[in-house]
Amino acid sequence: MSARRLILDRVAGKLMWALTVISCLLVIVMLAGLYLRSRPILELGPLSDLLLGLKWRPSRGEFGFAPFIMGSLWVTGLAVAIAVPFALLTSIYLSEYAGKTVRAAANPLIDLLAGIPSVIYGIWGVLVIVPFIKDVVAPACGVFSSGYTVLAAGVILAIMILPVIIHVSLEVFKAVPKDTRDASLSVGATKWQTVKHVVLRKAAPGLVAAVVLGVSRAFGETMAVIMVAGNVPKLPSSLLSPAYPLPALIANNFGEMLSIPLYDAAMMFASLILLLVVVFFNALAKIILVRIERSVR
Repeated sequence: MSARRLILDRVAGKLMWALTVISCLLVIVMLAGLYLRSRPILELGPLSDLLLGLKWRPSRGEFGFAPFIMGSLWVTGLAVAIAVPFALLTSIYLSEYAGKTVRAAANPLIDLLAGIPSVIYGIWGVLVIVPFIKDVVAPACGVFSSGYTVLAAGVILAIMILPVIIHVSLEVFKAVPKDTRDASLSVGATKWQTVKHVVLRKAAPGLVAAVVLGVSRAFGETMAVIMVAGNVPKLPSSLLSPAYPLPALIANNFGEMLSIPLYDAAMMFASLILLLVVVFFNALAKIILVRIERSVR
């Protein structure tokens, strides 16, 4: 009986190892598949012409991805700039100041914010954010705007990545030893001085990882961005200009790829760029978090 259990244990271990390897290989398989499908457009000319090209005219064979890459960078950068201060201050309050009752009430609400479908955020943006920008913000700046802008997409994405940054930041603050806080307080430092000079310094690498994960989530978001960004294939010139991020390009035009030569390869190349960026940011965040865990131990 014991020999049978040993055999079953080994089989189960091997099976789980195989499944783990398969899961890890999925990303590599996806990258390889997208690269192979992108080769026809990559063979047309230098990679710089694709990445830096400004003209998007698929019917003429002109595939410039610069407007879409810059659109993603504008929207993602604005979302992070808005979300990070709110997320950081919220995390500090919940970790260092809030009582158990407040934490118990806040955590489910943050989880709920993370679980709302992106299309709901998009609809809310169309009904609230877009009219506000069109009727209030743009006139105050002395310009005309439809409301479907970088600013609208940035605000919506900032709200969507708030829960990600808050959750990771809270875990990072928990990893800071309590003895470190007590030592600071014991020498006469105030609560805020302890947070500012001790906790934040200890947690700084982890907070960077939280922001990186937020960037990864924002860069790959699709539905909400499609609904509020404007989707004009031009370089954004200001926050009140429309943008056309990469995920929106793929979602809007994937159905047309069979009717235009090289359109299939262009969409695959856009997907490859997006996947590479998301993998990079997730790997960077994981490396930072692993280093934090090792330093704490």
